[in-house]
Amino acid sequence: MAVALGPGIPGPDEAAATEVAAQALGFVLSRANMTVSPKIPATQLRALHIIEASEPINLTRLTEKLGTIPSSASRLCDRLQSAGLLDRRAATMDRREVELFLTGDGKRLLERLRAARQADLAHVLADMTTQGRAALLRGLREFAVAAERQGEGRQEHTA
Repeated sequence: MAVALGPGIPGPDEAAATEVAAQALGFVLSRANMTVSPKIPATQLRALHIIEASEPINLTRLTEKLGTIPSSASRLCDRLQSAGLLDRRAATMDRREVELFLTGDGKRLLERLRAARQADLAHVLADMTTQGRAALLRGLREFAVAAERQGEGRQEHTA
């Protein structure tokens, strides 16, 4: 039996159904990871996406965004640099600080991954109705905005 949490607040059944649907989406997105080389672990891939979105970024900021400790983030960057996907450079404003950048190979890896994901998504979307695709996109956009708001609120509380 579903428990009502209050007006406008989704109950456990709705959250569970959303989780199942999100897992299906996550599976489709992660399938592309298996088709793109070089193969890298999910945490390293997440770091590459964060660096791409925030270039230049320093190790402290990457550590915060990954939710890890500096030594773990540093080792992760060591592995990415060894793989030729990441470059470290002295910051222009403060030479004691190191900034992280994607190499050309790192950028090309993310481009190939993005193309593989979009192709896989297109195949799945083709099996949906036009109305279903529109509703999915509308819902995911709204979800992204709400998740961003939630993320901003958490950062304010921890700062």
